[in-house]
Amino acid sequence: MQGQDLSLYNQFNGRFDFTFVGNTMNPNENSFQTVPSIFTSSSATLTLNPNDVVEKAFIYWAGCGTGDFNIKLNNIDVTSERNFSNVLNTQFNFFSAFADVTSIIQNQGNGTYTVSDLDVSSFIELHHLNRTNFAGWAIVVVYKNDTLPLNQLNIYDGLQVVSSTQNLLTINLNSINVFDNDGAKLGFVAWEGDVNIANNESLTFNGNVLSNPPLNPENNAFNSTNSITGSTTLYNMDLDIYNIENNIQIGDTSALIELTSFQDYVMINTVVTKLNSQLPDATITIDAINQECDSNAILVDYTVSNYNATKELPTNTPIAIYANDVLIDFTETLVTIPINESWSSQIILSIPSTVPNNFELKLAVDDLGTSIGIVNEIVETNNTALLNVSQFFKPKFYEPQDLTTCNIGFGKGIFDFSLYEEEVKMEQNDSVSFYENYENAELHFNPILNPFNYETTQATQTIFVRIENENCFAITSFNLSVINCPPEVYNFVSSNNDGLNDDFFIENLRDIFLNFELFVYNRWGKLVWQGNNNLPNWDGTIKEGFIDTNAPNGTYFYVLKLNDDSYPDDLTGYLYLTR
Repeated sequence: MQGQDLSLYNQFNGRFDFTFVGNTMNPNENSFQTVPSIFTSSSATLTLNPNDVVEKAFIYWAGCGTGDFNIKLNNIDVTSERNFSNVLNTQFNFFSAFADVTSIIQNQGNGTYTVSDLDVSSFIELHHLNRTNFAGWAIVVVYKNDTLPLNQLNIYDGLQVVSSTQNLLTINLNSINVFDNDGAKLGFVAWEGDVNIANNESLTFNGNVLSNPPLNPENNAFNSTNSITGSTTLYNMDLDIYNIENNIQIGDTSALIELTSFQDYVMINTVVTKLNSQLPDATITIDAINQECDSNAILVDYTVSNYNATKELPTNTPIAIYANDVLIDFTETLVTIPINESWSSQIILSIPSTVPNNFELKLAVDDLGTSIGIVNEIVETNNTALLNVSQFFKPKFYEPQDLTTCNIGFGKGIFDFSLYEEEVKMEQNDSVSFYENYENAELHFNPILNPFNYETTQATQTIFVRIENENCFAITSFNLSVINCPPEVYNFVSSNNDGLNDDFFIENLRDIFLNFELFVYNRWGKLVWQGNNNLPNWDGTIKEGFIDTNAPNGTYFYVLKLNDDSYPDDLTGYLYLTR
């Protein structure tokens, strides 16, 4: 025999209650059938009060055989989302299927529900041999009503069996919290119970025998009955709800169900408990983090919530903060958080230097820093929020060298520093850009677009370099200097108007040394010409009175006064004149 142990499937905390609606596919009890027969459709009526609002609805359908997992509910296709099964004596298979039909029930509300296309007819001949031919369906309807007390409603499901070969079935119900036992109740969806088989059959809850006379006597709990409608003709299935007010104690967090049978084959598919519960349920989320580059301070925005709760979360609920599971800080809630509400805050964390650059940040609510809290909660395992954090660091870089170029006239210099885009960065994925002032570099505004041909008229100009990675940037700088480079004298003059060396040309002089003075002397030391930045170059003529005449061929001497602090000494030399 195999099956699936019942376990908690869903939990609802608030002003909730539940009911069942369902029906059998058996035309009569299988124990009384001489010729096996079964329907493929049946109907049942859902009746809720006007102020009951459907929260959730789950359908379970079951039968003999290996399964039919596609049915219709009010002509709407429904496909199984979860399956359960067990087998008796290696040859008699049974199945159960589950689907969430909330939208159908919410849309159609009260009225008749018909399940069709549930077909196990191919299996009933075999199962008739041991009178286990059956099929049926049940919908667990969870509804909300603001006039209800605060309840905790748990739905457990699986497929467990009690029978002649397994006389005792024990079901442990966990994840319950009992504030008081007023109105506590227990519901079953069970299959294959028989009205006339009551051989040592019993149902106990926390050691107390349950009954619901006259519908469910102590010795025959699963007997083809429906507690909601009072029906005794729900052949080979049971939808029963028991009052358990006197069978559970305030403060209980678990319960024990025990079933016995020495003959009847009973399958428990679903158990629903409704208990009055008043507990908070603290959860926490990390909403955002903000951090500065090269700083161990991290600003964390977080939210503490009290959803799915039945009591407010008290002020001063502790919050522990961990980095790689090492406690680094502690805080508390500053307000009482009502049911289904939340509270947001923030904290500045100082990350210890022992924490690696990449670490796991954990916020744990209702944690004193020892993984132990002070608040009893509905769920004690949902108190943490995790986030992988990478600390931000400015990119490292190589310092760029200052650059110098020659004045090409009136203080203008042209530079190419485009290679610095690659040379300054240490990481290949970093980006580099250039700016004319620090403010623009900080704002990433108006970068220099032509670093390969940058022109300046300043004797010294600072260029700011922004090196940027994914999260941070660094700024460095280098200087551009425009200097007056030494003049270069071309000391051969052929004044013949052929366009070549027709005058005395000195490179890097005019419009650079604006105050220069140039003197030309013949071999006897007589001054024959003098000029400056405002006069043209000497063309080999000398003035005699008011007449310009050609100077004779030969060697002449020049004296060049640059009148520049960088060149205090006169530059002297000779030139040769010819025609």
